[in-house]
Amino acid sequence: MLKKINLVKNDVSIENLEEDQAGHELEALARVLAEHDQLYYQFDSPMVSDDVYDSLRARYVALETYFPYLIRPDTSSCRIGAPPIESFRKVWHTVPMLSLNSALTEEDVAAFLRRVRQFLGLSRSIPVVVVAEPKIDGVSVSLRYENGVFVQGATRGDGIEGENITENLRTLKEVPLLLDSKMNIPEKLEVRGEVYMTKEEFIKLKGNCREIGNYYKSFSNPRNAASGSLRQFDPRITAARPLHLFAYACGDVDNPPWRTHWEFLERLRGFGFIVNPLVRRCETLEEILEFYESLVTRRNALSYEIDGLVYKIDRVDWQRRLGLMRRAPRWAIAHKFPGEEACTIIESITTSVSRTGRLTPVACLRPVTINGVKISRATLHNEEEIARRDVRVGDTVIIRRAGSVIPQVVSVVAAMRPKDTQPYQGPTFCPICYSLTTRESGGGIRRCTGGLICPAQRTERLKHFVSRNAFNITGLREKHLENLYADGLIRSPADIFSLEEHDHIIPLATRAGWGVRSACKLFKNIRAKRRVCFHRLLYALGIRHVGEATAKTLAAHYRNLTRLRVAMAAAQDRTSEAWHELVNIPMVGLLKSETITAFFAEQHNLDILDELEKLVYVQADDSQGQELLPLFGLKIVFSGQLTTMSREEARSRAVSLGARVTNSVSKKTDYVVLGGNGGAKAKKAVALGVPLIREQTWISLINRDG
Repeated sequence: MLKKINLVKNDVSIENLEEDQAGHELEALARVLAEHDQLYYQFDSPMVSDDVYDSLRARYVALETYFPYLIRPDTSSCRIGAPPIESFRKVWHTVPMLSLNSALTEEDVAAFLRRVRQFLGLSRSIPVVVVAEPKIDGVSVSLRYENGVFVQGATRGDGIEGENITENLRTLKEVPLLLDSKMNIPEKLEVRGEVYMTKEEFIKLKGNCREIGNYYKSFSNPRNAASGSLRQFDPRITAARPLHLFAYACGDVDNPPWRTHWEFLERLRGFGFIVNPLVRRCETLEEILEFYESLVTRRNALSYEIDGLVYKIDRVDWQRRLGLMRRAPRWAIAHKFPGEEACTIIESITTSVSRTGRLTPVACLRPVTINGVKISRATLHNEEEIARRDVRVGDTVIIRRAGSVIPQVVSVVAAMRPKDTQPYQGPTFCPICYSLTTRESGGGIRRCTGGLICPAQRTERLKHFVSRNAFNITGLREKHLENLYADGLIRSPADIFSLEEHDHIIPLATRAGWGVRSACKLFKNIRAKRRVCFHRLLYALGIRHVGEATAKTLAAHYRNLTRLRVAMAAAQDRTSEAWHELVNIPMVGLLKSETITAFFAEQHNLDILDELEKLVYVQADDSQGQELLPLFGLKIVFSGQLTTMSREEARSRAVSLGARVTNSVSKKTDYVVLGGNGGAKAKKAVALGVPLIREQTWISLINRDG
């Protein structure tokens, strides 16, 4: 039952108040306003009229204005906006805000639970309890509290680095500025959540376009509106937008007092956050799937957009043991809803050329809207897939946004096919450089043979080089790179860092659509990227099969560019220790090893690296403190069957403590950890003089150091 809140009444004019009187009244008003906010936003049960509430807030603001030295850290007045921000500062996430692996089928969910059991070594009699939460289609944010006071808010960004939007988040009435001190608050607490806009509020804003300067016409759905509203330089604009927050996760925290995720959600409610009321604790796969099916049927009736469910392992100690992969936690997975579909016509099929020379057929569609997004193009993947489905120009097709993001052709409506259609034929010549194309044996992938003489491959490589997860150089958009390439100002990545030396770049930029101010801002952005993390450089090089996760793995293993280049030179010999070390790095393997060594075998690639090293400082990935980890730099091999944990968990724990885990023993191996009798690896270790340690010694070591 809701308690009755006493109103703060004081008819004494503010200028006649003593300092201690003003302080007491501010404290009382802050408490009452917070309680009214909770009743309004959490319980939808306001106990006063808007006029009464506004008068209380006006009194609060007036007191702060007259007594500025009494302003409280949880000041409610912050919510009405602050002076405009010139630009957003960068924020490093102490605990990365990773994305989630996706499950699209029931089998994917079952496989997730099996992997958890296998990793933890659990018997079937032990239930794997998960907390199922609706996956809100909004904007992920991080809220940092120190001694219960909100001190910093940030966007997710790339998961490692976000933007500081503290002042904007202060304007959300569902963000507590001061946590309830009765709740045993950790000294340092990072709460994560999703900012969203309801469907009704979004439609209302769209309907009021004329009154607000047509600004919302650029927003195609509630999520885009929420994102644009949060990233306003003027917090007063954010304050005027109808934004809400669901809190759902914990990031960086000191000595958490909760043992389960479910208990943590209860704590969040006590702190004053709003937790989604639909969250459910499930003990079996059947319960999980039943809840999923119920939300599939109810999703359209909800006031906000959701695009699936997130399943999180409930026990916090299990979450710690499961740990993180390179891009996602092992203890959580997103179960996506089926993508919404629409029917349209393929008007033509064009071909795009990737930075690796891969030709991808793309269906140009008669525009159709799915989930508020206008779709005019969809991938056809490759020629083999086109032939399997017999997709032709003029066909009526079903389009789906897979995972509510990527448009793809699901099927052809054969009954509606025109009589004069022809089967698709892949291009014999590259549409960009007109070099011959070849189709890989055993697959449907066609490639351009032009290599670096192909402008598409060069410009695509440049686009990749400046992309968000690579060097992240803002201001160099696709059309600008193409124009700079056409004018001969950029031919290789190193040329980007020499752009400012060209006296005629500003008039050229004006022709390209920049303007002098934008060109100068671009130069500033380029100068700021002359210092780059090692893994970002590796990803930016565009080595085939080396994505962001593999780049981070290589950077963590070799530590710096010099060591990597020396190792790759040695690995050209397939009998060398360097080659075997590369192949045995987790997540690398034989195929990636082939493409990586092939890249470093090309002199023109080495020349590009030489040029970049003269212009860019490559920061070792250990700069975030990895060298302080207890097993930093140690090379460890596991041999035999472990009894206290699975091999996968042992490897993960070693890597988390800074070690490098390989599958083969060499003279450079520091320890071989024995499970059981050890086998052939133990014999080789003895022959090479590598120290052997028993499993219990290893457990004692990691428990002491970890």
